[in-house]
Amino acid sequence: MSVVSDQTSPPPQRPPSRLLDGGLRVAGGLVAVVAGLLTAVLELLLSTVRVGGQLIGVSVLVAVGANIALSWFAHQTVGRRWSVALPAVPWFLLMAVAAVRTAEGDLLLAGDNWVGLVMIVAGAMTFAVMGFRQILAVPPTRIGD
Repeated sequence: MSVVSDQTSPPPQRPPSRLLDGGLRVAGGLVAVVAGLLTAVLELLLSTVRVGGQLIGVSVLVAVGANIALSWFAHQTVGRRWSVALPAVPWFLLMAVAAVRTAEGDLLLAGDNWVGLVMIVAGAMTFAVMGFRQILAVPPTRIGD
């Protein structure tokens, strides 16, 4: 008598339906767009953080880290090389709007705030590098191709 129970192999898994796969890709793309907007707002808020009266560059670090994560997430969920544009476009648009003075004279991102300017450059460069890496990456081979 054996002490090991009979183990049956699980049935082979079917690939997900095209409709489900497409829906998940669209949902991932929407999450990437919304996350691009939210991180841009967070970075703008952090660009004015001061310690002892001096600006600190915490928003620059957040911009680089968040933009790397957003680019990776968009590429993984959407599965296309152009997907880095999903979080990048709303991020750029919000940064451009933040740099324009309103009719009342309000300005979110002033030209004399070195942290804000470095944040824009570092964030843009991060999206550019991540997009360049995705374009040059060797496409993964699928099983059965």
